[in-house]
Amino acid sequence: MFGITNLGNLYVILALIVAFLISFSATPVVIGIAKKIKAIDVPKDERRVHKKPIPLIGGLAIFYGFLISVLCFCKIDRSVIGILIGAIIIVTTGIIDDKYDLPAKLKLLMQIAAAGVVVAFGVEMEYIKNPFTDEYIVLGWAAIPITIIWIVGVTNAVNLTDGLDGLAAGISTIASVSLLMLILFTDNLNLAIMTAAVAGAGFGFLPYNFNPAKIFMGDTGSMFLGYILACISVQGLMKTYTVISFAVPILVLGLPIFDTLFAIVRRIVTGRPIMSPDRGHLHHRLLDMGFSQRQTVAILYTLTAILCLTAIVIFLQNAIRGFVLVLAVIIIIVVCFAVMDYNEEKTKPKREERKNEKN
Repeated sequence: MFGITNLGNLYVILALIVAFLISFSATPVVIGIAKKIKAIDVPKDERRVHKKPIPLIGGLAIFYGFLISVLCFCKIDRSVIGILIGAIIIVTTGIIDDKYDLPAKLKLLMQIAAAGVVVAFGVEMEYIKNPFTDEYIVLGWAAIPITIIWIVGVTNAVNLTDGLDGLAAGISTIASVSLLMLILFTDNLNLAIMTAAVAGAGFGFLPYNFNPAKIFMGDTGSMFLGYILACISVQGLMKTYTVISFAVPILVLGLPIFDTLFAIVRRIVTGRPIMSPDRGHLHHRLLDMGFSQRQTVAILYTLTAILCLTAIVIFLQNAIRGFVLVLAVIIIIVVCFAVMDYNEEKTKPKREERKNEKN
């Protein structure tokens, strides 16, 4: 595969297979654990689209598959240790939250702590290329807060997409496969193995998470996947001397990032707290337009795949072509959100009227 040796290729493939097998075989065990400790998601508001209680903490199987694969095939250096320690903090927070529903501020504090550990172990954005000159901008002291904001932001972005069966897990798996392809070009075998482990663990969990889901990954899984993809993008792509090193991971993780940004803007405009949940996310709007759960997930999978393919094209082509593609994708997404907003406002009175008639 690209610049990595044949032995390295074997490690990458084995990391993916081992993570898949462990995640797949561990998920039924996690279902039993979730029922035992009563970590169950009971539908209690309009944001939830499932009709019956579903076990949570499925992300524990994803993490376990990832961890075993990394320990078997990765070279355990300083950066890997930092990422794993941070992952343990994130997963522990997720399990407690899935069981006891932690306050949003406490979860945010734990996410910052995990990101801080990663930075302390040397995983940070050290520089970015100036797109208008041949110079590189050294971030200096700003590298620490920027890296922490990126990791915490992506962690929450993926977490917020976890609203339908198989959605967040599938989007994260597609993103991890795309990141793996890009990292293989950078000759970073350790990061390639780690990314393959994420992809394999995601694939192993998905058969249990597709609609109708037997288990949800909960915050345990969604926060872990967001966190680990953010760390990988920092260590594997953002530290490269390329003009689009920052744009590529943003596109790969574009769907959860853009959906979160629109959610923040929407809540500010309506005067609601930024961290308050609502039913205005992209998957909710597609459901309100009449699409089924499976159709909605398929649409969002396709959009994620398009964004990831765009990122790969950008990575392999020149900067000007890359910026044109980025701009085009952003315009398309903004227009789609605007159309959905218009459609939602237009159909809202009819939906409320039908709801009142049922009551």
